[in-house]
Amino acid sequence: MPTKVLLIEDEKSLADMIAFFLKEEGYDTKLIHDAVEALALLDEYNPDIIVTDLMLPDLSGSELVQEIRKQSTVPVLMISANTMLNERLKALDNGADDFLCKPFSLKELDARIKALLRRSELHRMNGYSLSASNTQNRISVNDYRHSLFVDDQEVEVTQIEFAIMKELHNAPGKVFTRNELMDRIKGGDRAYLDRTIDVHISNLRKKIERDPKNPEHILTVWGTGYKYVQVAE
Repeated sequence: MPTKVLLIEDEKSLADMIAFFLKEEGYDTKLIHDAVEALALLDEYNPDIIVTDLMLPDLSGSELVQEIRKQSTVPVLMISANTMLNERLKALDNGADDFLCKPFSLKELDARIKALLRRSELHRMNGYSLSASNTQNRISVNDYRHSLFVDDQEVEVTQIEFAIMKELHNAPGKVFTRNELMDRIKGGDRAYLDRTIDVHISNLRKKIERDPKNPEHILTVWGTGYKYVQVAE
């Protein structure tokens, strides 16, 4: 059964090009030009993933994703010509799962869609959704509330720290290089982040580890990067 993509884009020429490409790649694609119609069709179409522009004629993409999160945990990939860091942070904070800046390669769009679908499937296999806290472990991430819990207590984290923790937590055991973390959480703004990834990791350890000097959750893989290890209560 083909993967169902709900595409929401009001720029007709771009929308038609993306829809044509996705259909050629084998996706069952429904193209909608405004947020209200998309919300009305959400339950009926039941997409596997949503690709939406940040700026729509009736609602902003951030407002749309907030409405989606009230009824669904479907992965949301947001696209926009707005490259401002704070706008991408806002979109992720409001419930988007990934952000792709225009102009972009259609092949990259396909790769991002496949990556989000793999992550979604991983969560289903592990028995919890992206929005649910994993109460069987010391640390849980509530994606859509943008909250991090340690031993059932909410911990205050910055937006960058949350984005890093989300990536690590969503793929336990996977080794991330610093470049991978930079690319995934902020679309490759390396001039801004660069080696400060190490600083953010250090701050996270102070907030989540029993002994930050001897971490048991966020481990350094020497010469490569970092990985997250789940530890039960």
